[in-house]
Amino acid sequence: MRSTLVSLLATALSFQSLVQAAALGHKSPCKATSNWPGWAGIKHAFIFGDSYTTTGFNTSLTQPTPTNPLGNPTYPGYTAANGPNWVDFLTVKYNASTLLTYNLAYGGATIDSALVAPYLPTVSSVANQVENLWFPAYASKPSTAPWTSQDTLFAIFDGINDVGNSWYQGLPTTTTLNGAIFAVYHGLVDELYYAGARNFAFLNVPPVDRSPLALANSAADQATEKADIAAWNAAVIDMAKSLKAEKPDVNVFTVDSNKYFTQVLDNPKVYPQTADIKNTTAYCIAYQNGTPQPNSFNASCGVPVNQYFWLNSLHPTYPMQDVLAEAVADQLGLGPNVC
Repeated sequence: MRSTLVSLLATALSFQSLVQAAALGHKSPCKATSNWPGWAGIKHAFIFGDSYTTTGFNTSLTQPTPTNPLGNPTYPGYTAANGPNWVDFLTVKYNASTLLTYNLAYGGATIDSALVAPYLPTVSSVANQVENLWFPAYASKPSTAPWTSQDTLFAIFDGINDVGNSWYQGLPTTTTLNGAIFAVYHGLVDELYYAGARNFAFLNVPPVDRSPLALANSAADQATEKADIAAWNAAVIDMAKSLKAEKPDVNVFTVDSNKYFTQVLDNPKVYPQTADIKNTTAYCIAYQNGTPQPNSFNASCGVPVNQYFWLNSLHPTYPMQDVLAEAVADQLGLGPNVC
């Protein structure tokens, strides 16, 4: 057990070192292939994930255009952030060009519903998002999404529900389970690659062991969930490295969302977007289902909704999403960080 924990910690440190250059403003140590035009050259983005990412996009409705870059629904869409989320901010605030974003993420998603069941059977897993939504709608490069291998980013931010719905099983069960999940995860990335995807961004799992949902559990349970998050995030790095080794023509970006969330939870003033946050451990019941305005105030809560880190038991408010979007854009600007 000790050797396993040491290995997890070492890999977690490796993940942090991969993004350290971005934090310090240094150039990425990896050389981009000809498939990466630079962040300013990216014209299309396909996004997959869960409630931290979804905007409620429907592939059958209005498609992204230069004047409506996220398509449907009306900006910022149906998010879990009580305002724009990182995909919204990335598309309209931190974009370096006109970016058309097709956000197939779905709230509650796990990588594969057959491996980790979501909270409802109707939830679209990442596997479903890729195989049953993206392929029929966009693999053929239709006129509504004329993407190319050289002008498109494929980003996946998932794992929160995989961990959240399985950590309690403990080691070694989750070790075996995570192995099966990442076999599917890697396989989905391979499917996208064979369809033409060459530029990939992977976001790891934030410290949801510090969410109000987890804080209601025992210290031992919180530690178990934290260990599973570390294992998941180590597996993200392993997959990213494996992808690059197997397919040298890809460009791979990893974004350590866990690091950025931890920084803000420890000290909200570390970033200007979160400097006004007053509460990082609880949420207010009056705000938990969203408010009329992103900065609405209810006296029973003490401070406005955007001064809470957590909107409800699991989801951060939009200031944290803004920080994450900027971190993603910074890494994309620096270049790939998996060599």
